[in-house]
Amino acid sequence: MKKLACKLCKILVTGDTCPLCKGAQFVPNWKGRIIVLNHKESRVADKMGLEADGEFAIKVV
Repeated sequence: MKKLACKLCKILVTGDTCPLCKGAQFVPNWKGRIIVLNHKESRVADKMGLEADGEFAIKVV
């Protein structure tokens, strides 16, 4: 199953509900992927405004 990106928090999911924001607005078009293992110590996660660990889209189209 293709992963979809949440429009609000950019996390990549395969289900029908976002595990972070509990939203249901997903897009199939996204570019780039980043996997955050420790968001508290990650400079990239801080720069992107990510507040959780997981797999995120860099750009949601």
